[in-house]
Amino acid sequence: MNLDGKRLPELFALADKIGKQRYHKLTRQDLEDYEKFNHWRYVNGEHDCGTTQESRDWARDNSDFHCPICGVRFSECGGRTIDHKLPRSQYPWLSMNFDNFWVICKACNDEKGEMHWFEYEHYMMKHHPDRLSGIKAARPMKLLKSLKNP
Repeated sequence: MNLDGKRLPELFALADKIGKQRYHKLTRQDLEDYEKFNHWRYVNGEHDCGTTQESRDWARDNSDFHCPICGVRFSECGGRTIDHKLPRSQYPWLSMNFDNFWVICKACNDEKGEMHWFEYEHYMMKHHPDRLSGIKAARPMKLLKSLKNP
């Protein structure tokens, strides 16, 4: 799938179309992975990043001391979170795809919410243009290219 040269409205439409088509063909494994992420990240109802040793290790190994979005040290902004670049609510089959994870601060995670990637880039362009280059550098191209019409 060639995404080069496409304008944001085209990318939004493509992401929505693919997500809706694939969403209706979820497999048992997709649902198990969706629940597995809950266990991997949240244990005993806790909502802190990395509540299992494996997820704490992953977050440590895949981040430095600063949020890649806002640049603030994790220790100064409430800690780090593991976020899905393509939201789990829209792309549940990517729940345990580690290419879909990144470590960002809680404030940036809350601000990103459930936006799909192109919507998020557009939001950042409007609200935080100084951060846009970092967001584009983190663009999940491998995942976006893998989204094909079923």
